[in-house]
Amino acid sequence: MNLSKLYFPLIVLAFTILSCSCNQPVPRRPVTVRTGTFMKESAQRSKEILTYEEGQIKKIIANDSIHEYLMSSNGYWYYYNTKDTTQNYAPKEDDLVLMTYNLRTLENDTIYSFDEIGQREFIIDKEDYFPGLRTGIKLLHKGESATFFFPSPLAYGFYGDKDKIIANQPLISTIKLIDILKISKDSLLNE
Repeated sequence: MNLSKLYFPLIVLAFTILSCSCNQPVPRRPVTVRTGTFMKESAQRSKEILTYEEGQIKKIIANDSIHEYLMSSNGYWYYYNTKDTTQNYAPKEDDLVLMTYNLRTLENDTIYSFDEIGQREFIIDKEDYFPGLRTGIKLLHKGESATFFFPSPLAYGFYGDKDKIIANQPLISTIKLIDILKISKDSLLNE
């Protein structure tokens, strides 16, 4: 009898442990297996859009015999409207500049004018402007102005600006660097 009193709690404990482990949720298998096709197709679409937009920009350049176009290492084209050869300092990271710009379609229709945008103070590489503007401003010297042709990935990309700029819209932008208000200490050391 003493043995049954001793084994009874052990049997109950073992039964409890076994019954609890049986009720563990079984992970469900996915209904469909993702193979990365969506990402591959999306990347392919992006390449096709970029190729098409670059073709549009190259046609504009081919039909323009007035301006001398340059291609940046960042993937856009530009020409200078005003060039100042007496200035030798171009803005660098952390410099504070005063600038203005406009935005147009490739058909040259104004989206945002200089007046709508106004003059902006801008800390180089520290503010959230579209990628083309962030790199394009560094090609200018104080007092210079240039017109840039940005494919949509360097403009507002897939989303647009959720106002006037639609998704995947390449842009023309004339950017004027009015002044360099503050040169960062690091920029002076790197010169």
